[in-house]
Amino acid sequence: MTNIAYKHLLPITLVSLITGCASDTVDYHGDYPNNVNQQTVVAPPPKPVQPSVPQPTFNNNDVVALTGNYANYPAVQQFIQHMVKTHGFSEVYLNSLFSQAQSLDYVIRLENPEPTHGPTKPKIGSWTRYRSQFLTETHINNGVEFWRNNADAIAKASATYGVDPEYIVGIIGVETFFGKNFGKTCIFDALTTLAFDTHRRAPYFTEELENFLLMTKEEGYEPRQPKGSWAGAMGYGQFMPSSFRKLAVDFDNNGRRDLWQPYDAIGSVAHYFSQHGWQLHGVATRPTQAEDAPDVIELGGATGFEYWRIYDNFKVIKKYNNSNKYAMAVHQLAQAIKQRYN
Repeated sequence: MTNIAYKHLLPITLVSLITGCASDTVDYHGDYPNNVNQQTVVAPPPKPVQPSVPQPTFNNNDVVALTGNYANYPAVQQFIQHMVKTHGFSEVYLNSLFSQAQSLDYVIRLENPEPTHGPTKPKIGSWTRYRSQFLTETHINNGVEFWRNNADAIAKASATYGVDPEYIVGIIGVETFFGKNFGKTCIFDALTTLAFDTHRRAPYFTEELENFLLMTKEEGYEPRQPKGSWAGAMGYGQFMPSSFRKLAVDFDNNGRRDLWQPYDAIGSVAHYFSQHGWQLHGVATRPTQAEDAPDVIELGGATGFEYWRIYDNFKVIKKYNNSNKYAMAVHQLAQAIKQRYN
């Protein structure tokens, strides 16, 4: 067996996870299809192991069998072989890592919601209830504070990528309450559960697991350390691993991309918007009258339906999460924070 082609393998004790996130508030992230991502537990930023930590080695005759929850999963064994042959990982290392993986029941429940029958029409009050989660005095005041505390990074990101600063702040506010709610789930356990214990989107999550292992290798993270959402989203902006690898930036130029730190997260959110076509100072949306047109959306207000004409920047926000309510919450929170900040 060849030596480990991976950055780190440290002894890890199994992490016990609290499973009470199913009833928590909605949290979204980039590149997650049809997501319903919920959590409330506030977790501190993880402290990734730096790449300079001494690497353990194995002798060629070492044998580490796959044990634990996934010992008898052919799909896991096939995935390990894929990572060995395609990306040069050590089979010994991956067997040891996956032997520690925990299958999370609450992740399975959240990924398999009750079935719906066809598209549903917005209901009176649904938008108002959703909006009330984010358009609060606490959110606005915390957004102003976050902007002031990170004014240099936000100004630099706006100038570098041509993205209006209030929308950078708005995304982070809706995603993680300005870093107060990163999520508590072990990302490796979440993605392993979703890839091998669910069926609805298993291929998607298998790709995200692959990207996650590559991300941890590239950035020097111990794979069981990063915590985030039940669906595998990470950091201030709740990037999925594929988005992390493609769009996260080392904005503070310290040699690594760390989305649990505001400077890199701010630059990465701006880069995400830029790469999806954001237009600086462009209109996102305006109220309008009812019209059967592709650029007019309907939202369920408290006393009736609201109609909004949407423009290209609104559609860019929806690249982050394909929900009209989500994009409108980001837009309105961004505008409210901007007004108070100024």
